[in-house]
Amino acid sequence: MPHRHLPRRTRSVGAAVAATAALLVAGLSGSASAEAATSAAQALRTDAAPPALLEAMERDLGLDRAQAERRLANEAEAGATAGRLRAALGADFAGAWVHGAESGTLTVATTDARDIPAIEARGAEATVVRHSLTALDAAKSRLDRAAERNDTTDAPVWYVDVRTNTVVVQAVRPSAARALLSAAGVDRSLTRIEKSADRPRALYDLRGGEAYYINNSGRCSIGFPVTRGTQQGYATAGHCGRTGDSTSGHNRVAQGTFQGSVFPGRDMAWVATNSQWTATPYVKGQGGQNVQVTGSTQAPVGASVCRSGSTTGWHCGTVQVLNTSVTYPEGTITGVTQTTVCAEPGDSGGSYISGSQAQGVTSGGSGNCGSGGTTFFQPINPLLQNFGLTLRTTGDDEEPPGEEEPGGTWAAGTVYQPGDTVTYGGATYRCLQGHQAQTGWEPPNVPALWQRA
Repeated sequence: MPHRHLPRRTRSVGAAVAATAALLVAGLSGSASAEAATSAAQALRTDAAPPALLEAMERDLGLDRAQAERRLANEAEAGATAGRLRAALGADFAGAWVHGAESGTLTVATTDARDIPAIEARGAEATVVRHSLTALDAAKSRLDRAAERNDTTDAPVWYVDVRTNTVVVQAVRPSAARALLSAAGVDRSLTRIEKSADRPRALYDLRGGEAYYINNSGRCSIGFPVTRGTQQGYATAGHCGRTGDSTSGHNRVAQGTFQGSVFPGRDMAWVATNSQWTATPYVKGQGGQNVQVTGSTQAPVGASVCRSGSTTGWHCGTVQVLNTSVTYPEGTITGVTQTTVCAEPGDSGGSYISGSQAQGVTSGGSGNCGSGGTTFFQPINPLLQNFGLTLRTTGDDEEPPGEEEPGGTWAAGTVYQPGDTVTYGGATYRCLQGHQAQTGWEPPNVPALWQRA
């Protein structure tokens, strides 16, 4: 709880500030405060909050729609009020915070009890504490500087907590927190140590077409984000790396390890990533925009296809030939698809997509994106099948539809080729197009993929 101790110091400054604050709020009525609230909410357009944001607030904060809307309006007003009081209280100001389901209560902390009337006149609750926000911020800044020359692995988080009027250091080992405080020369009366097992890390997204680096050296491109059970990762070209090779992301942050790689013969591989990286159902498109991936239905000869790569970006062309064999200096590759899409070194492993359907990962080719050329991609479905991977798609988080008669040999996650037969709901179906099955694509639901036999 906040300290109620009043510091022993000269009171003239505090009195002057309090007088100024009193002048600022003199003459404010209840209706004037309401007008200020309306003004703050209008200025920040809380009434224009996106429906998706309100829905997320309802879900995650346990609110109904009206409560979510009121909370946004109250927070807009609280921010404006806290800002005015910070200016009025000056050096006495010790922070502010809201609480309540609708953020209906604003508390403002001060080091001078004579500021209480000014705070309450603004409709806020007042609390008197020992340390000003300026003092706490200065202590936190000293910790920041000390961290530049000291290992903070076991004391990874520190912050100003205005609710408790302290600088908090969270540490796996309290001794590490004490060492940091000592190195920073921070008065221990300003601080509080919290033991925590958390070791925060940066979080990054995996997108098809993004660059990655192999053993901190060569560069390739992500094909498609995938999962294998709970393990996340991505599909890419086999010639990019061998099993056991390490990878770092486009930002040079440690990323993962090649779990399997086939080259020559085929040109397929997959990388399992660490917990900092999250598989997304997207490919990096024109201008960096996300292109969604909804499945892996194989496109026919003549179909349009686009490629994303870390060297040349986003380019499109057409499928020329399926099931091609091509010989590179390293050996012959079979079962690849030939296209008119251009590519250059570094694009290897990147995504080929037709509409929203994943097609494959860049293998090789000839020419370039200046004069044009021919490329070959390793089809995605054989790659998924070979390594037991599941393509990350935009439907992964949706609730599965009801099944009239579940059962049979059909199974989500299985790669099916044209001509394969399955049973489902007591009937037999024949596969029409190669794809990886997913929930929602049960044979009766997708006549484009399955025909009843």
